[in-house]
Amino acid sequence: MNAIWIFEDVNLFNLLCPHKFKKYKACHDFDAYKKSDYIYFEEDAANKVYLIEKGKVKIGYYNEDGTEVVKAILKKGELFGEKAILGEEKREEFAQSLDNNTSICPVGVNTMHELMRDNKTFSLRIYKFIGLKFKKLERRLQLLLFKDSKTRLMEFLDELCSEYGYDCDKTGDHIINHPYTQKDIACLIGVSRPTLNILMNELKEDKVIDFNRKQIRIYETSA
Repeated sequence: MNAIWIFEDVNLFNLLCPHKFKKYKACHDFDAYKKSDYIYFEEDAANKVYLIEKGKVKIGYYNEDGTEVVKAILKKGELFGEKAILGEEKREEFAQSLDNNTSICPVGVNTMHELMRDNKTFSLRIYKFIGLKFKKLERRLQLLLFKDSKTRLMEFLDELCSEYGYDCDKTGDHIINHPYTQKDIACLIGVSRPTLNILMNELKEDKVIDFNRKQIRIYETSA
């Protein structure tokens, strides 16, 4: 499984931002957003791709009864709105800033296509990223549909460990320094924040994990 997500360790902003290409640097600007600002809404025209210079962005949609479904929470260096590259004309999701100092690099679809035509390595990186992102989304939706809440949390912790974790030299425990709030995690695994608190505390009482606001420890004996 780890091989599927290995590309996420790459800062896509550093690879793809037009500021890295002399031809586009002079006429390219960044957009600033405050917490809860929307970058785009469902049904908006899909004519840009976005890279996160700093901050966090929530990607989601509303189902028929108005319930918000969170598909992803993205951080510095990540790309979103990428389906526009594949021909999407209208957004099927919304993108919302989660920080007060979010900075976004917008790239027009035509500019992105031109960059891809002129640079095969660039093009391969884009298509690889899109493929891996779809695989991750498919896996998350399967968890939401077919797994109970505790299993979803345990598999999410395993995913966090792959992305942000390291082994403690002294104890062998898995230490995860992650960028998510408890509200973020609750949204991503499809539970309420109170339910997440109950699940986390149950795991803590069972000596499976320990945690604080920014770090989770998975005890070696439970791994």
